Amino acid sequence: MNKLASMLSLTKKAGKLLLGFDVAKEAVEKKKAGLVLLAKDLSPKSRKEIALVCEKSGALMKELPLTMDEIWFAAGKRAGILAVTDEGLAKKLAQLTDDKNKEEPAL
Repeated sequence: MNKLASMLSLTKKAGKLLLGFDVAKEAVEKKKAGLVLLAKDLSPKSRKEIALVCEKSGALMKELPLTMDEIWFAAGKRAGILAVTDEGLAKKLAQLTDDKNKEEPAL
């Protein structure tokens, strides 16, 4: 398992990872989540909806280099939208996401 997937798993076990649109949206609106992560195969409609919520509340949004099925393997639930509720874990996940996205070859 790569570092990013391992960190997602650790964040889930710590109880600081929310999976799914509704819970992520609620956490962002209540300013409980500072980072929202999106699966690379998330639908454009869901992506647009959560982007509006993040923009309104000032939450950081990043695209994971993982599919919903890969997130399922790492976090135990198939989801396309994840919210991180711990500031330290959010920073680490944002950094790992940026690093992994730099490694991804452009098509």
